[in-house]
Amino acid sequence: MTEMLSAAALAQAVRSGHLSPADVAERCAATIRAREGDIRAFASLDLDALLAAAKAPGLAQKPLAGLPLGVKDILDTVDFRTGRGTPLFAGYRPVTDAAVVRMAARAGGLIAGKTVTTEFAFMTPSVTRNPRHAGHTPGGSSAGSAAAVAAGMLPITIGTQTGGSIIRPASYCGVTGYKPSFKLLPVLGLKPFAWSLDTIGLFGAHVADVAFAAGALTGREFGFEEDTPAPRFAVVRTARAHLAAPDAHAALDAAIAAAALAGAHLREIELPEALEAGDAASVPLQAYEAALAFADEWDRHREALSPTLAAYLEGAARVTPEDYDAARRAARRARYALADLFADFDAVLTFSTTGEAPEGLGSTGSPAFNRLWTLTGAPCVNVTGLAGATGLPIGIQLVGRFGRDRQTLTLARFLERAIAAA
Repeated sequence: MTEMLSAAALAQAVRSGHLSPADVAERCAATIRAREGDIRAFASLDLDALLAAAKAPGLAQKPLAGLPLGVKDILDTVDFRTGRGTPLFAGYRPVTDAAVVRMAARAGGLIAGKTVTTEFAFMTPSVTRNPRHAGHTPGGSSAGSAAAVAAGMLPITIGTQTGGSIIRPASYCGVTGYKPSFKLLPVLGLKPFAWSLDTIGLFGAHVADVAFAAGALTGREFGFEEDTPAPRFAVVRTARAHLAAPDAHAALDAAIAAAALAGAHLREIELPEALEAGDAASVPLQAYEAALAFADEWDRHREALSPTLAAYLEGAARVTPEDYDAARRAARRARYALADLFADFDAVLTFSTTGEAPEGLGSTGSPAFNRLWTLTGAPCVNVTGLAGATGLPIGIQLVGRFGRDRQTLTLARFLERAIAAA
């Protein structure tokens, strides 16, 4: 297994003069050439352009220090085709970059290529393979972004999550996935699926790497908070705990023990009814918005859609405005209930996934432990360091308070270190 690249460490090495942006680009290009044939993480790629761009003066002083990035192929890019995982957009070249892509460019990030997405970021599996085991799924629609980091091809990639497409592939591929607070990263230039849920996030090797990238992109202070009190974690298995495999329960138990050993205060709780109800509400809310987001594709190009997406949209069209409005009200109540819960806790520890990456490539896995937290808009981090019975990674999901992303990442680093030390 190729060693993953630390974005934070590489940026520090560039700024100190120990490496140049060209050195980093060459390393990434060499690994991509060696591994892409097997992993298939990229929908489009231009290594010659990357290597040329890395020679530009002044990159080392910019926030992203000239590091190469990958961008999920659901986001618009001028310099690369934006295929959105569907033949409908084969060869499509946007005339403007998505806002987050432009933010990356302004911060001195170099776009190496577009990472593979599933069809319109939905559930039909893509061509990407899991770098940890090619015979197991790499996860959902951001699988190309997760796999590129896991394979050591890139230090940072950009993905999106509507249900669980950052946290789940991060867990399956053994990388850190960070879904920020809703709208922290702008979704302009993203092909929407459900505009109340779609969230742009980041993949990196470790918590420090996604925190570095988030700070560089947004201009916010994302350095870890120091001298903080002992964390107060609520352990939440949810009403869907029966869907988690024994390996997932064992991983969560191991994380609990490690956090306690490191000084955290933990208490297992049941979610309040209003918050738990958000999981069910996410289903009609997503469906109603998807039926509108894909109205043109459904009306004009139905035959070009996969059977999976076509069947979903056919059912989504039956969600009524009344159903949608009720779901929106339930979502609002769930968000308020989560805010109330954080009066007593700093973060929630829960499952990232139902277990190890499922064997076979016919499914992208279940978002059962992701939907609710996406609905709330809360920041979520997949924390690495644990594995299941077969040795494949199993992540732990840390959910923070809305708008408290720096604190959430600080707590995720605490948990990451606690797991490593246990």
